[in-house]
Amino acid sequence: MDRTITKRGVATDSVQFGTASALDTASILDAYRRWAGVYDAVFGGVSSWGRQKAVTLVNRLPGRDVLEVGVGTGLALPHYNRDKRITGIDLSEEMLRKAKARTRKEGLSHVHALLEMDAEKTTFADQSFDIAVAMFVASVVPNPKALLQEMRRLVRPGGNILFINHFAADKGPRWWLERTMAPASRALGWHPDFSMEAIFSPEDLAQLEAEPVRPLGLFTLVRLRA
Repeated sequence: MDRTITKRGVATDSVQFGTASALDTASILDAYRRWAGVYDAVFGGVSSWGRQKAVTLVNRLPGRDVLEVGVGTGLALPHYNRDKRITGIDLSEEMLRKAKARTRKEGLSHVHALLEMDAEKTTFADQSFDIAVAMFVASVVPNPKALLQEMRRLVRPGGNILFINHFAADKGPRWWLERTMAPASRALGWHPDFSMEAIFSPEDLAQLEAEPVRPLGLFTLVRLRA
């Protein structure tokens, strides 16, 4: 099993999403350095429905080579089918350390590599994967559109690009819940006012498939064809 650590230079600019700005890379690293030890306990539960929904779709889709962008502590890794070949990347060394420990402890032989890498500028060759999935990452990276562009570069024609993420509601119970969660969310770069337009072009919005996920549709599973 190849678990080589690859370090990349990272961007430090930020972009605006509605009224809140994305964290720059240094802030992201600092946040996850502080949260790595308790991330699973604090956020693992609320995000579990969305994570399972995304992995279930990955398992149903054709293709063996899967890139998980923002693999974090590896919460999704045990749930992929063993006929998939999973490569996970993350910017946080602390998070990756947890993911590697999980992989060893649970004997996850389908996990091919866990790499420290900037998701907006990876070192992989073009068309290296059949599926690329980003879980709870789109509202964290400095430039979401660059993230999508990079995922498009990496996925083979006919493959799939998946996101599970929070996208803003404009009214109703979700609106209230988003505002209640805002202080904890912003600590990890999750912005209550992060919109689909922050990452997807009008052309993407016209063709993507989107499905709300429990609880309360707080997260949305998005599928784009490569």
